[in-house]
Amino acid sequence: MTTVITGTTHGIGLATAMELARAGHEVVMLCRDTGAAGLLAAQIRAQFPGARADVIACDLSDLASVRRAAAAVIEGSGPIDRLILNAGMAARTRLRTPSGIDMNFAVNHLGHFLLTELLRGRMAQGGRIITVASLAHYRATMDLDGVADPHERISLPGSYARSKLANVMHSFALARRLEGSGVSANCLHPGIIASHLLPRWMLYLLGLVRGQLFDPARGARTTLHLALSADLRGANGVYFDEHARARQASALARDVVRQDELWRRSLEWTLDR
Repeated sequence: MTTVITGTTHGIGLATAMELARAGHEVVMLCRDTGAAGLLAAQIRAQFPGARADVIACDLSDLASVRRAAAAVIEGSGPIDRLILNAGMAARTRLRTPSGIDMNFAVNHLGHFLLTELLRGRMAQGGRIITVASLAHYRATMDLDGVADPHERISLPGSYARSKLANVMHSFALARRLEGSGVSANCLHPGIIASHLLPRWMLYLLGLVRGQLFDPARGARTTLHLALSADLRGANGVYFDEHARARQASALARDVVRQDELWRRSLEWTLDR
């Protein structure tokens, strides 16, 4: 089994990569910090003799980097059994890409959208595309005009929530396009992960005042369930919560017209950039 996963240098991505290697998967890690990813690959090979763990440079905010990473995956790997869109960011300041795209949206959605489009033709029969989203999507709005407006006035929580709504909408739209192909697309909320990278504003966005923080190993459980469970062979276009239970996503996330508009605009934003 070959798994391609983004963002494994810390947190739930690291825990996910380790457990997939333990389960016998060949792990191809797409990361911006190739030094840290290389250390993890060495750790995997040392802990699980015979395991394959490869590292490919990929900066999801840079579409040229995403294209190079996808080309390297295609050149170096056979059919892909699992594509796990795990990497993400929650910017602490308002950031834009050089082309003016909101940075949270660029990293959390657009980079993954392009990567999926470039790799989904290499998915094996029975393959699964798994997106790590967030319950923050329930509080989001989707102003697509603002995404590429450098003068947009949007809060950091609003920017992050919009990118996570895009994750869910993309997963659902992708699932419709994959229907009957033998490949599935599902998404999940991993829980709220204890990390020094967690901005204070995100705790309020997610409604966490006295709630429970998960450690990365606990936070990886739903991703691993979606990747490994035989019970999910028929699941497609489903949103799962942190306990690996199917939940109804927000009404906006389930709006097919809005999903398709996001798809169309995402194609425009990733075309030749």
